[in-house]
Amino acid sequence: MHSIAHIEFNAINLALDAVWRFAGMPEAYYRDWLRVAAEEAKHFALLQAHLQSLGYTYGDFTAHDGLWTMCEATQDDVLARMALVPRTLEARGLDATPLIQAKLRKVATPAALAAVDILDTILAEEVGHVAIGNHWFQWLCQRDGVDGAAFYPEAALRYRAPSLKPPFNLVARRAAGFTAAEIAALPQ
Repeated sequence: MHSIAHIEFNAINLALDAVWRFAGMPEAYYRDWLRVAAEEAKHFALLQAHLQSLGYTYGDFTAHDGLWTMCEATQDDVLARMALVPRTLEARGLDATPLIQAKLRKVATPAALAAVDILDTILAEEVGHVAIGNHWFQWLCQRDGVDGAAFYPEAALRYRAPSLKPPFNLVARRAAGFTAAEIAALPQ
């Protein structure tokens, strides 16, 4: 749960960075990412309260910086940012959450079941965050005359994005706006 809290904390900053860093986007882009930042802050608060109920707090354990590393790597390329942060890294959360929830359900303590409920809330809203990333990725591709299907693997290679690995939460990915072609192209 601490690792997830760290991801949510970074996601607040990622959303705000997308607002601050990339000038000249439509007003709706800024509203979308400000809403994402507010929801990520809510997720962090839920997780922080849960950690505190267990006698811990955010920062008590080490955590990785994969999200922020990608944020820094894509600081000069809004199209790459939309391709690789929401559509890759945050979409991995859509895939991982049901697996984490299944493990917590097996533990079945009140704290574990409370964590499952928190993750339900986060998952539902993260689908929307990935959908926002998909929307702006597609919008940028159309604006710039870029073939998104060709751009994505090139950007993933250039910026050393993590490889996509199954299992995939196909229901959540479809709800987040991944196309049938994108779903079919996922590794088995």
